[in-house]
Amino acid sequence: MKELFLGTGIAHTLLLFAFVIATGLWLGKIKVKGISIGTTWILFLGILLSHFGFRGDPTVLAFMKDFGLILFVFSIGLQVGPSFFQSFKKGGVTMNLLAAGMILLAVLVTLSIHWITGENLGTMVGVMSGAVTNTPGLGAAQQALSDGLAAEGMPAEAIRDASANLASAYAVAYPLGVLGVIFLVILLRGIFKVDLGQEKARLDQEEKESQDTARRMHCEVENPAVFGKRLADVTADMNDKFVVSRIMRDGAISIPGPDTVLQQGDKVLIVTSQHYVDTVRIIFGEEVPMHLSDWVHKDEHLVTRRLSITKPSMTGMSLNNLHIRSKYGVSVTRVVRAGVELVARPSLILQVGDSIQVVGPVEGIDHVAQLVGNKPEDLSHPNLIPIFAGIALGVIFGSIPIAFPGIPQPVKLGVAGGPLIIAILLGYFGPKWRITTYTTLSANMMIREIGISFFLAAVGLGAGEHFVEAVVNGGYWWILYGALITLIPVLLTGLAARIFFKFNFFQICGLLAGGTTDPAVLAFSQGAYGSDHISVSYATVYPLTMFLRVLAAQLLVLFAIA
Repeated sequence: MKELFLGTGIAHTLLLFAFVIATGLWLGKIKVKGISIGTTWILFLGILLSHFGFRGDPTVLAFMKDFGLILFVFSIGLQVGPSFFQSFKKGGVTMNLLAAGMILLAVLVTLSIHWITGENLGTMVGVMSGAVTNTPGLGAAQQALSDGLAAEGMPAEAIRDASANLASAYAVAYPLGVLGVIFLVILLRGIFKVDLGQEKARLDQEEKESQDTARRMHCEVENPAVFGKRLADVTADMNDKFVVSRIMRDGAISIPGPDTVLQQGDKVLIVTSQHYVDTVRIIFGEEVPMHLSDWVHKDEHLVTRRLSITKPSMTGMSLNNLHIRSKYGVSVTRVVRAGVELVARPSLILQVGDSIQVVGPVEGIDHVAQLVGNKPEDLSHPNLIPIFAGIALGVIFGSIPIAFPGIPQPVKLGVAGGPLIIAILLGYFGPKWRITTYTTLSANMMIREIGISFFLAAVGLGAGEHFVEAVVNGGYWWILYGALITLIPVLLTGLAARIFFKFNFFQICGLLAGGTTDPAVLAFSQGAYGSDHISVSYATVYPLTMFLRVLAAQLLVLFAIA
């Protein structure tokens, strides 16, 4: 029992991990004025126990730190991958450029402090990672530091001390990194005298005008140019813009096919996006005051159902390739993905986890259900092959040396950057390559939370031995340095976003939270200002921000070693 509680063996290390993670997560539920530092309590508790002599096996700590970081960044990559490249469209380009500018400013402030004060640049990387609450950046910096010092022949103990010093600087700067951004969000609202009601109304209107989600229209055929023409001929050039779901003629409802001939006075139920509302009115005629219940009430031989895409073979298939309407007499009106209703365009690529809204005869819908799977219980089963295959590719990719001019040692993306990039690519291209990458949100969050918990516990238990000594011997300056790295870039970015780019306040909140990869700021902003628009902006800049912060941390460490 003494070895279990006071030793350094495997059982002792596992016990420490379990206690630190469980207690840290419990402490993370405590909020002061609605603010919590969440899982970072695991790091602080690990440092505390390590300071008082409770330390784990160094080999186990090293493995758990790297493996936990891999799980964390890989789950993030899978989640943001499908929307990563879309985030660069329209306003997302400007938002990502501002986020990249914020990162560049943080790097410049870090270098300036290093040049002015003479503080070790490796230590300043730890301060910078804490100041912007970027845990993967800390992991990447520690790995780059360990690899670089090992290549120079430094002893293992010296390498561990240098890595622990990074973690100490991170831990000291972290709390103000959270509180500083929240303070600036509140300050920016006061500076610009933001009226939340007006901001929300304006953003809702802009979203309504630009969104590409599904919109139902009830139109009467009034255009003489389409009288007597086949539906296929009428929609030949617009086949990817809308779906004619049903047609009503003399009170009878049917599902139109390519050879259906339009007649004056026909009523059609059309699903399109907001972009093509005017186009639909021009082609068919003005909208008529009908409701979906009018179609359902009179539609006795047709039913509407929502089917789940659960067959892996459906991943990467387009609706056009399935020929659902011609084979089964069933019309697909909408595709639901991650809670968002999309127009069922023929070119839309399906993936496991999607749901399709279909209308047609019962027998035809049953055939379509067999085609796509429609077994929601299958979605709850973990699909581990793509995850571990992706991690393997990520580790290989992260180990490839990349030479940069002026840097004596090649850069490696490491166990943070490599798996992150592969996960993003897998999340985006997986369905197109017919690779099933679907995981439920709860499964993704479980992997992510386990990963970050392992990482923080390992970092804390490895850093606590010299933490107090580092702070006493000048480390208290790290708090000031961290505050400058937090406040200057975030304030300048927020002012530029509002003054020069006319961003909405909710967009600025999401930009600042995503640009600092700080979920605590996101949670505070959403709780305080009550808008989901904040999370949209957060998700827009998060992937690129995460990648650039990981890369910046590694580059600075390599400059420090050179």
